[in-house]
Amino acid sequence: MSDSEFGAPPSANVRFTQIGKALPRTDAAGKAQGRTPYAGDYIMPGMLHAKVVRADRASARLKSLDVSKARALPGVACVITGADLPDRTASTDIPGQTGQKRLDTGQQILVKERVRYYGEPLVLIAAESRDVAAQAAALVEWELEPLPGVYDPLEALKPGAPIVQGTDNVVAEHRIRKGDVEGALAEADFVIENTYLTPFQEHAFLEPEVGLAWVDENGVVNIRMATQVIEHFRPIADAIGVPHNKVRIRGALVGGGFGGKEDVTVEIYLALLTLHTGRPVRLEYSREDSFLGHGKRHPFQLTYRTGVKKDGRITGLDVQILADAGAYVFLSPYVLLYAAVAAPGPYRIDNLHVHGRAVATNNMFTSAFRGFGGMQACAAYEQQMDEVAKAIGMDRMELRRRNFLKTGDPISTGFVPPSAIWADRCAEEAWAALGEPTQPSAPHIRIGRGIAAYQQSYGRLTFLHDTSECWVGVEVDGTVIVRSGVTDIGAGQISALGQIAVEVLGVTLDDVVIYNSDSAVTPLAGTTTATRALYMTGNACKQAAEAVRARLVARAAQEFGVAPDEIGMEFNRVFAIDQPDKSMAFVELVKICASEGIHRSELAMFRAPFTDRLDPETGQGQAHPDYTYGAHAIEVAVDIETGEITVLKSIAAHDIGQCINPAAVEGQIEGGAQNGQGYALSEEMLYREGKLVTPSFSEYLMPTSMDMPKVQCILLESRSGLGPFGAKGVGEPAITPVAPAIANAVADAIGTRVFEMPITPERVVRAIRETDEAAARTAPG
Repeated sequence: MSDSEFGAPPSANVRFTQIGKALPRTDAAGKAQGRTPYAGDYIMPGMLHAKVVRADRASARLKSLDVSKARALPGVACVITGADLPDRTASTDIPGQTGQKRLDTGQQILVKERVRYYGEPLVLIAAESRDVAAQAAALVEWELEPLPGVYDPLEALKPGAPIVQGTDNVVAEHRIRKGDVEGALAEADFVIENTYLTPFQEHAFLEPEVGLAWVDENGVVNIRMATQVIEHFRPIADAIGVPHNKVRIRGALVGGGFGGKEDVTVEIYLALLTLHTGRPVRLEYSREDSFLGHGKRHPFQLTYRTGVKKDGRITGLDVQILADAGAYVFLSPYVLLYAAVAAPGPYRIDNLHVHGRAVATNNMFTSAFRGFGGMQACAAYEQQMDEVAKAIGMDRMELRRRNFLKTGDPISTGFVPPSAIWADRCAEEAWAALGEPTQPSAPHIRIGRGIAAYQQSYGRLTFLHDTSECWVGVEVDGTVIVRSGVTDIGAGQISALGQIAVEVLGVTLDDVVIYNSDSAVTPLAGTTTATRALYMTGNACKQAAEAVRARLVARAAQEFGVAPDEIGMEFNRVFAIDQPDKSMAFVELVKICASEGIHRSELAMFRAPFTDRLDPETGQGQAHPDYTYGAHAIEVAVDIETGEITVLKSIAAHDIGQCINPAAVEGQIEGGAQNGQGYALSEEMLYREGKLVTPSFSEYLMPTSMDMPKVQCILLESRSGLGPFGAKGVGEPAITPVAPAIANAVADAIGTRVFEMPITPERVVRAIRETDEAAARTAPG
C-alpha cells in the first residue's frame, strides 16, 4: 500500500548527521562499566539510617502508640510520630504544578488517628545503623481498633458503605458524550456487551525507593534521590514547613520509574529526620517496603456495549468504567480522564457515551503507571473489537479496517489530532510480520494469534499550562553544554537532549556534556512523565540550540561573505554550502565569536498548547497536545491441559514521527513488550481485606528473559509529530497494546475468552472447562 492510502504522507526526507542514528548513549559507558552512581550509592560521613514502621491493618483507629522503648534503645537518634508533626499533609495532586487548584487535601504524613490502608506509615526512626533501626522498629508498640473497611469499588458505592474519602467515596467522575448513542444502538444489527477486568500492577523497578538527605551550611535541606520529578521540592517544603528555596532535590539516574517515582515517596521522611537530627540521613526501602510504599496501577472494570451493522460499521458505543482509587486520591482523576478519552481507541465512533468513576477503597492507593489509564482502556476496546468481529462473523482485521480513524478525523472529544493517524498502517505491518503460523508441537497445544492497535497521548493535559526549560551553551574550545532539570529514568532522556543539540550545532555527541536533575542549578524542565520529556524538553533544547546556532551562523556568513541561509554546520566544520573552499573548524568560529563578545548560550522555554478544560457535561474539547498510534501482534501456544501460555512471536509497529535514536527507541519498545506481557499473563497482586498477600518477587511473577521471545520492532516515521524534528513520544505507547494482543491471541487459540487479567493457567483451564460444559448442555440428545 502507498503512503497516500494511510492519510498524510511523510514530509520530504531531511538529511541529518546525528538525528536518527543509533549513537551510543551518553550514559552507556558508565552503566556498562558499573561506574554510574545511582541514588543508593551515595553515602556521607556520620549519616544515620532510617526505617518506616507501618500499620498492620487496612482500616482502623489508632488507639495508642508507644515509642518509648524504641527511643531508649542505644544508637537511636530520632523517633517521630504523627503527634510530633503539625497538621500538614503530603500533596497527592499532579506534580510540578504551581498555579493549579488543589485536587484534594493530601495524605497524612504519619497516621494521627485513622489508618486507611495496610502499610500506612505510623513511625519514622533514624539510628546509627540499619540493624539498630530495625531493632527499634520492633520495639514500637501500638493498638489499632478495627474499623469497617471496604475493598471493592462496587461495594464502596452502595448506600451505607464505610466512607474512605469524601462523602460517597467517588473521588472523580468523567463523561464523554457525542451523538445519539441509544439511537445508534437501536439502529445497529448487533449489540455486543462484555465486561473486562484489569488488575493492580506493581512497578517492580530494579532500584527500590532510596535517598540521602542533609542540611547544608545555608540551612537548605538537600535530598539526593531517585525521582521522576525534581519539582517535588515545592510540596516537600510545604509539608515540612520551610520556604521553597530551602529544599533542593539532586536527582540521580533512576533505576526504573514507570510512574512509581512520580509521586513523593521517601523525600518527606528524609527531610523530617535530617531536620530533627541535624545529621545526614539515608533511607532505603526493602523490596517488601517498596511493595507497600508506593501506589499501584489502577484496577479497572470496563463494560463495553457496541452497536454494529452487518457490514462491520460501528454505529455507537457505550462505555462504563469503574476504577479502584485505593485509600487516597493521588492521580486517579487524571488516570480516569485519560482512560475516558482513550475509551473508543483508534476508531471513528460518531455516537459515543463514556461514563467513568474512580472510587476510594481501603486497598493500597493507586496512581501513575506507564500507560496511565490508556492501557486499561486499550485492554478493553481491543478485546471488544475481536468479540464484535466474532459475533458478526467478520475477520477481525477487516472489522478494524472499516472503522480505523484516518488522518484529519476527530477523536472521542471532537479534537482533530494535528499529526498523522497511522494506526491502520501499523496494524497491517505488524500483522503481516507474523508470517506463517507456527505448527503445534503436540495434540494438546493450540496456536493462536492476536492484534491490538492503540491511540496514546504524549504530553500532559493541555489545561495544565505545561512548560519546560533548557539551557545550551558553547565553550571557547567548541565543546557544548546542555543544562536541564529533566530526570533520566533509564529511557535515555538525557542522551536525547545531547543528540538534538549537536544536530543543530553541527558537532558530535562526543562534544557534549549534559547536566541535569538539580532543582537549584538546572532549569526546571517539568516531570519525566506522560511521555512528555522528548516532546517538551526536547523542543526547549532545540530552541535553545537554534538560538545559539543563529548567532554563530550570522558571524560565519559575515566571515565568508554569504547569506546566513547559505551556511552549513556538520561534523565540527562550518562552511558555505555552495562554496566548499570557504570553511573553517567549528572551534575557530567559536573563538571568533568569543573574542567579539557574541553571546554563545541560550535559555529557552517551550510552552505546550493551552486549552480550557473539557466541557464537564460532554467531555468535548482538547485534552492532549497530540497522539501516537501503533499496533502489536502476538502469536502464542496454549497447552489446553495445563493452561500454560507461551508467547512465540511479538511484533511491535509504531509511528514514532521521527526517530531520534533507533537503538533507544527499540529498547523502550522491548521493555514495554516485557512489561505488557507480565501484565497480561502473570503479574498478580492479591489483596485480602486490603492486606497484600503477594509482597515479594517469590509470589509476584514477572516474565524473565526465559519467557520472552525476540521482539521485532517496526519503526514508522510520518515526521508529523509535535516533538523535535517531527518526533512523537513512544515511552508509554510501547506498553499499551501488548496485553490485549496477547489476550486476543489466547482467545483465538482456545476458542473462548478469559475476561480477567492476568490470564493465568488456572483461568485458562477454567474457561475451557466452562465452555466445554456449556457445549455439552446444549448438544442435541
